[in-house]
Amino acid sequence: MKLGYNEIMITSMYFNDINDFINLELGVKRFRGNIERFHFNPIPLNEYSRRLFANIETFHIYNKKDKIFNDGKIFKKVIWYTVDYSEYLQEKEQGNICKNIEYTKEDRNTYGNTIPSEVKSLGYKCFDECYSLTSINIPSSISFIGDDCFSGCSSLTSINIDNLQYISKERIFMNEPVLVSIEIPKNIQIINGKNIKKKDINEFIIPSSITKLGEYCFSGCSTLTSITIPSSISEIGDSCFDECITLKSINVPSSISEIGNWCFYECTSLTSIIIPTSISELGYDCFKGCYSLTSINLPSSINEIGYECFKYCSSLTSINIPSSIISFGGGCFYGCGCEEELMKNETKARDCFDEW
Repeated sequence: MKLGYNEIMITSMYFNDINDFINLELGVKRFRGNIERFHFNPIPLNEYSRRLFANIETFHIYNKKDKIFNDGKIFKKVIWYTVDYSEYLQEKEQGNICKNIEYTKEDRNTYGNTIPSEVKSLGYKCFDECYSLTSINIPSSISFIGDDCFSGCSSLTSINIDNLQYISKERIFMNEPVLVSIEIPKNIQIINGKNIKKKDINEFIIPSSITKLGEYCFSGCSTLTSITIPSSISEIGDSCFDECITLKSINVPSSISEIGNWCFYECTSLTSIIIPTSISELGYDCFKGCYSLTSINLPSSINEIGYECFKYCSSLTSINIPSSIISFGGGCFYGCGCEEELMKNETKARDCFDEW
């Protein structure tokens, strides 16, 4: 396939800096003049590169610190960094475009509780202490909800989320897509027109669109017996499964590099777990109190075991200790069934078996 002017222009839109554009024109004679064909700047410009993009009509501003030019044929700006809603309205009056608009608490005080359809995110404490707010619609344009967004909304009982892609740490489970990563007010009763209730579950399949399980995500789900973690997950937060007392087994995918602190703390029914070679560290108290765990295979990728990691794993009678481990946390094997066997290995730290 022979690349023409249109194809090379599309490709060069993704160049990193002005040197890439210059090298193209110096290296391939027939693509000379490629820069002059651009009617917008695909990269931030300075005084030098502005002269090369001589024919731009629409000026793209990628960061707040970008140099802005109002010379020549430029008649419109496209702003990519986050702006608040009031700033967006000012830019709109001048014929400019804003790609990432945030509805802030100040915007809400000025323009009301109805979230405009142009908004892409809700800012920190946007609806904080809206005591009279009883219901709200979150449009499908929203991709991010800031911390404490609805804190103190004591009358909020109904919420409609057009683009339901969240799992709350309040663990509100429904038969349809589940809530993830926004904190729902404790008195919420209705989501998308349906009555809900907070409850434990006995089986959960995490959709492949999720990339992270946050802290305390499934903490205290006392009837959770089975869970599938997809390879899309790259991080498991602290206390993610702590006190899931009926969870019997779990496979950790190779996409995970670290198992957090208290991750499986007091998972008293956990009998087995497969730890992939991608794991380099086990957090402190990670398996503490897992007294049904009978054996575990630690891959040679492990170089650190956190303190009290396997403390009180009284049924743990078999465990391999790879030579790769250079750091043992205090009391990490205290109260384990394999203590006597491991004590014979003089190369291991003695305080692994002491109360910590």
